Amino acid sequence: MAGTRHLILVQLGTPQAPTADAVRVYLREFLSDPKVVDWPRWLWLPILHGIVLRTRPAKSAAAYRKIWTEDGSPLFFHSRALVQQLQAQLDDGTRVHLAMRYGEPSLRALLRELDPRELALLPLFPQYSEATTGSINVLAQEICAVLPKMLCDYHDDPDYIGCVATAAREAEAAAGGFDRWLFSYHGLPQRQANAGDPYAAQCARGAELLAAELGLSADRWEMCFQSRFGPEKWLQPATADRLARLGRDGVGKLGVICPGFAADCLETLEEIGMAGAAIFRSSGGGQLHLVPCLNSDARWASALARIARRLLA
Repeated sequence: MAGTRHLILVQLGTPQAPTADAVRVYLREFLSDPKVVDWPRWLWLPILHGIVLRTRPAKSAAAYRKIWTEDGSPLFFHSRALVQQLQAQLDDGTRVHLAMRYGEPSLRALLRELDPRELALLPLFPQYSEATTGSINVLAQEICAVLPKMLCDYHDDPDYIGCVATAAREAEAAAGGFDRWLFSYHGLPQRQANAGDPYAAQCARGAELLAAELGLSADRWEMCFQSRFGPEKWLQPATADRLARLGRDGVGKLGVICPGFAADCLETLEEIGMAGAAIFRSSGGGQLHLVPCLNSDARWASALARIARRLLA
């Protein structure tokens, strides 16, 4: 394989099956990463192995079963299809691979197999965070003698913003219009943002660009943060709180975009599309419309090919 350029699209990961055992294997690797949970090891590891891995896998597996398909995990098959589309567009001899930071196919294994001098990493996280792209960088430093090229973020890339806006317009047209919009991003402990992690600022910048692209006035949209884990204070406002408030306000049609996720997954399909919709309705709201992630949309594949060519160059 010497002399061949390799591009690895990196996703976070997914369990191999919607079972408690498979989820436990995945969570053990994921939550053991100091970049994901940066508490002192003497404090966190007993909690992880003594409490979290005993109680959370069954609950998470039940949620995964709600979104699982004949093709498996949505995050996996959407990402695999994106790789196939990107491979067809990069006709310069570049080989495109899919890897998961946690789980299979293993990023660790690919980094050990490939020559880092012929390698570029493209994490599918629009915004940079130490817990995501930062963790990928640490793994590459651990394994590779020469650090591969890596894209840090694309939160303000015009092609990316344009693709998300197009998906949002199509969803709104299909629904006959939205009264309000929520841009829901994955959360982050406030402490990490205060320490300099650029994630929150990049979310805000991307949300502003997206709202401008959609022509939304300030009173028609807001950003919020979902998927809180643990007892710390996380970025605010919380998505669940905003959904309840908008429901109490009697909003009829609510459009929700998740611009921090490149592919639909548990956090979009179940947490927002199912649990979030239930919160909204039970609080007095009407219909919640989840805008699909870009997944393997052909327009996004073309845009990502342009991003990839710049990285490879």
